[in-house]
Amino acid sequence: MTDFQNTAVLGSGVIGASWAALFLASGRNVAVYDALPSAEKSTRDYVEMAWPALEELGLVKDKAPGRLSFHKNAAEAVKGADFVQESVPERIEIKKALYAEIEPVLDPKAIVATSASGLTLSEMQAGWENPARFILGHPFNPPHLIPLVELLGNAKTEAGVPDEAETFYREIGKITIRVNREVPGHVANRLQAALWREALHLVQTGVASVKDVDTAVWAGPGMRWAAMGPTMLFHLGAGAGGIKSFCERYTPSFNCWWDDLGTLHLDDALAQQLTDGMAEDVAGETPAELSARRDALIIAMQKSVTHLRRR
Repeated sequence: MTDFQNTAVLGSGVIGASWAALFLASGRNVAVYDALPSAEKSTRDYVEMAWPALEELGLVKDKAPGRLSFHKNAAEAVKGADFVQESVPERIEIKKALYAEIEPVLDPKAIVATSASGLTLSEMQAGWENPARFILGHPFNPPHLIPLVELLGNAKTEAGVPDEAETFYREIGKITIRVNREVPGHVANRLQAALWREALHLVQTGVASVKDVDTAVWAGPGMRWAAMGPTMLFHLGAGAGGIKSFCERYTPSFNCWWDDLGTLHLDDALAQQLTDGMAEDVAGETPAELSARRDALIIAMQKSVTHLRRR
């Protein structure tokens, strides 16, 4: 198994630039390709912005940073790469064209992981002559701060490739889960989509404001979810009886709540209701200021959770 010393990042938007910063912090070399002329400056700016957070989280290794280079085309960027993280726009024709360009020059042992959240692995595999070393490696934004990576291979994936990718991701500080069956949105996006659907239903039906629904999440269950998943928390919530006792106690309540959950689709009227509610909530803060506050909170939580998990 390689140590994946030479990496490539294809697409250096917010996701790709965040990946590049994390790979560099691990001491690995990063070759970047993005079609935009401004990509090199924006990526270097992002890395500079992310570096203090990476240091604070203990993710900058002694040999960091690795070498950062920029390339005019994707084929040039992946030559000699051991691990490729693809994060180009989620349009299947763009991804297929990219795969057709890089496949002939890839090292036979290189792994290509896609950050795609909306497309399925099967859809994207159609862009390959041989997709054996192409997998899903879906992060949560921003990847240099949020540890989750969702891994998925299938019958066309070479045995051992997801394991190799998992080892690499864990070496750079990620926490991985395996997606055992292909579904749109994978796991985490489906969970947040389900929560957001009910959040919007509560707003749309006048139960609570946008701000108060958001507050109900971060000041309530969100605090616990940062520590443990919902099933584990309910297991603890019933004391010595665990999840079996919890189900015995609360089955009628949950079935009643589930039956009453809203089914809706986001439309222009609801989008405007959210826009109006968010205008009240931001209280004059710019997106950059809000992002900085979000990142500071994430870093503080990450440090605490990491410390406690290592005990």
